[in-house]
Amino acid sequence: MASLRDIKNRIEATKKTSQITKAMNMVSASKLKRVEKKHLSFGPIKLHIKSILEGVLSSNPEMTHPLLEKREIKKTGYILVTSDRGLAGPYNSNVIRYFENLVKERHQKEEEYIVGTIGYRAFSYCRRKKLPLLNKESINSRDDVKFIDFQAMSRAFIDLYLRREVDKIVMIYSHYVNSINQIAQEEVLLPITDIVTDKERMVSDFIFEPSTEEVINQLLPIYLENTLYGIVLDAKTSEHASRMTAMKSATDNALEIIQKQNLMYNRARQAQITLELTDIIGGANAVK
Repeated sequence: MASLRDIKNRIEATKKTSQITKAMNMVSASKLKRVEKKHLSFGPIKLHIKSILEGVLSSNPEMTHPLLEKREIKKTGYILVTSDRGLAGPYNSNVIRYFENLVKERHQKEEEYIVGTIGYRAFSYCRRKKLPLLNKESINSRDDVKFIDFQAMSRAFIDLYLRREVDKIVMIYSHYVNSINQIAQEEVLLPITDIVTDKERMVSDFIFEPSTEEVINQLLPIYLENTLYGIVLDAKTSEHASRMTAMKSATDNALEIIQKQNLMYNRARQAQITLELTDIIGGANAVK
């Protein structure tokens, strides 16, 4: 059995750990509330841009664009969204596992896909596995999400698609359902398939300057970049929720360990007191 000093040191160390995890839980809860509000407020902006784009396309239903056309898939581009740090429960591992299963199911060799990463965890994984990477340095997934952080990568993927070097672009991320439940899933960025045209929309009566084609050429990349930004906000919300849950579980486990260690400490102390009393009584009897 461990000595009283060892048990006491273990209790003190566990108490300090529980204080840290409790503080991290509170910080994550605060960040979750802030980024969730930002994520929800961005939704109407994305829908408004989509509505404008659908209205412009409705003015000329016969008009096509490379970003809207489906084609034979010879090479796929993946964008993995993870966190920069750990201590977020299964958040990162779920995204990476989903990607691994997707690659095993759809590809026979590495030449059939290329990967872009947002977050150091995904970048570290791809570099360790020596996967074909688009970005040569890690793109940080900071708490204060800025569109400019990943704008260069999104435009690089769009250029690859327009040059027909990739035929499909898929984002893999953790979707935020609620503070308890987050689901790893995929979303196709290119080709754009969620645009619905309607010949009877009033926007078809408008005259576009300089031309409808030029407006579409400007709007489609904006819509794609806003879609990417919305997904990153969704993933960041999921990250904070996962970390908050993980730190709550860690704090509860630490308190349970402290309770068990206190019980062991009390039993060991009682045994020591009993032994000392036995020695005293035995000595007293020997004197008599």
